[in-house]
Amino acid sequence: MTRYILKRLLLIGPTLVGIITMNFFIVQLAPGGPVDQMLAQMTGEAMAATSRIAGAAANTPVPLQERSTQFPGAEGIDPELIAALEKQFGFDRPLHERYFQMLWDYLRFELGESYYQNRPVVDLLVERFPVSISLGLWSMLLSYSIAIPLGVAKAVRDGSRFDVWTSAAIIVGYATPGFLFAVLLIVLFAGGTFLDLFPLRGLVSQNFNELSLFGKITDYLWHITLPVISLTIGSFATLSMLTKNAFLEELSKQFVLTARSKGLDEPRVLYGHVFRNAMLIVVAGFPAALIGVLFTGALLVEVIFSLEGLGLLGFEATLTRDYPIMFGTLYIFTLVGLLLHLLGDIVYTLVDPRIDFETREA
Repeated sequence: MTRYILKRLLLIGPTLVGIITMNFFIVQLAPGGPVDQMLAQMTGEAMAATSRIAGAAANTPVPLQERSTQFPGAEGIDPELIAALEKQFGFDRPLHERYFQMLWDYLRFELGESYYQNRPVVDLLVERFPVSISLGLWSMLLSYSIAIPLGVAKAVRDGSRFDVWTSAAIIVGYATPGFLFAVLLIVLFAGGTFLDLFPLRGLVSQNFNELSLFGKITDYLWHITLPVISLTIGSFATLSMLTKNAFLEELSKQFVLTARSKGLDEPRVLYGHVFRNAMLIVVAGFPAALIGVLFTGALLVEVIFSLEGLGLLGFEATLTRDYPIMFGTLYIFTLVGLLLHLLGDIVYTLVDPRIDFETREA
């Protein structure tokens, strides 16, 4: 297993370079870059579907020789100002030079500075990370805490009234988007039509630093309750059915009949033999589920509850073509994703020691 882990760690570098390289050149070739965005603001024009800049908004005609062909919205703009914008955003250097400089900076974990917020990307990520990690870890903890026992109970009572009613509830949870649950919870419990029990925005209150330790914990949980419930409802529905189906498949196998014929009681059969095999498929989806919740799945929930997390940061950077944030978040997301997938393989072997990745590779 040690050799397999070392091999996977060595592959992280080339994989990162490949993903960053592909996205770098795709984004650079796409129209509507930061210079175009700035020119559109200066001329009072809007981006059309973030793919092209509308025609010039100047009322007076501009001589043909003064028009720029590089940027569609540059008609009538002083060429020196355009050159200054290119230098400000780093576009005065050749494409290959910017690419290799980015790779060298990322090798040292220097992610650059935001074009529009004038702050280092690392500082922005560190500032937004607590929100995303809070939403992700709490929702994952609740999802697995609910889904695994529920899935086991459904498998044991397959076809019963309990199974039917819980399946109906699970289908509703799966079919309803998380952001819709968020709106419903706001209407019911956050000052909407009914009760006003929970806050509408932020991760903590404004006077958080003045509270005692118990008060800080209570205030944090008070703010995080509704967003976490919104994310949990949809995720535990899928996981419950996955757990149930995995258990049903294992319960029909010969080794279960053998264990029961030897006189083993049902809890020992379920949790001593079936559980280990059935959890493999659940463990397999853990890295992808965690990445989705941490970095993408919480975007709309972050918007609804005014929580400034990583998902919202990346989305805003994409709209404004803030390349340092776009590539910086992509770099961190990819690195974390690769490490989580490796962690998933390690958990595989902990759940079932019979799995040997080195032997499988050989």
